[in-house]
Amino acid sequence: MDIDRARTFLEIVHTGSFLKAAERLHVTQTTVSARIRTLEDELGRRLFIRNRNGARLTSAGIEFERFAQMFVQVWERARQQLAVPSGKNGVVSVAAEMSLWNPVLVDWMVKLKEKEDWLAVRAHVGLPSQLVEELRTGTLDIALLYSPQLLPGFAVELLVEEQLVLVRAKSPKPGFRSPDEYVYVDWGAAFSAQHGTHWASRNEGGTFVGFGPLGLSYLLRTGGTGYFRRGMVTPLVDEGKLELVEDAPSYPYPAYAVYPDNAEERPEIRAALQVLRTAIEPSQQN
Repeated sequence: MDIDRARTFLEIVHTGSFLKAAERLHVTQTTVSARIRTLEDELGRRLFIRNRNGARLTSAGIEFERFAQMFVQVWERARQQLAVPSGKNGVVSVAAEMSLWNPVLVDWMVKLKEKEDWLAVRAHVGLPSQLVEELRTGTLDIALLYSPQLLPGFAVELLVEEQLVLVRAKSPKPGFRSPDEYVYVDWGAAFSAQHGTHWASRNEGGTFVGFGPLGLSYLLRTGGTGYFRRGMVTPLVDEGKLELVEDAPSYPYPAYAVYPDNAEERPEIRAALQVLRTAIEPSQQN
């Protein structure tokens, strides 16, 4: 079976549409249709039923999905292992969504170098949807995510019970905003719902930010208050640049590691997970 046909099949399953699959794969819809037609000819079974709303799997397609998934993942593992750098015995691909790269991903990479120097590490950051797609196609071994969706064939492990806390900049530059002017950081739907029950008026703040580190840097330079991860702001509180706002509610913001169900059978992933579980500092778990 051709790897492009397997990837095309899985992309249609994921998007529910031949057209959307073509857009994501950067090929024409005619190419997508031809790949699936050839795949169906090889298998001797029809895999999709196409209709006005897109495409849905036949019973044969449902049965074939797990084999296509395994095929793509095995191909990606083989490709990675054949590209192992000199002096290393394995490769692990890890990633985190952007708000988790510092310090969690950095600490993890440092400890991997210290404890598992036989491993070559490929690391990057990305949007949650992008990382889930990379997990699904086997190009990524472990992802660090805040609100992971459940994927068949993958485990979701609680990594850190993070809290979002309200902080105030202590010494903004003269001429900038008042100490209590609010900077709203979008920490996702769950935070928005909980936040709205306590701070309805603060949803009307003049500054909205969709990326935590950006909001924190802005707050430090201009003053004001805002909600941020405790692990992110604790060093700045210790340095006297920020202060916790007394009696303000905090909100849970747990982070998770997502990895294949068969991780224990793969020494690279097993070793990386063992290091990850020890890489989280106690201060990050409060």
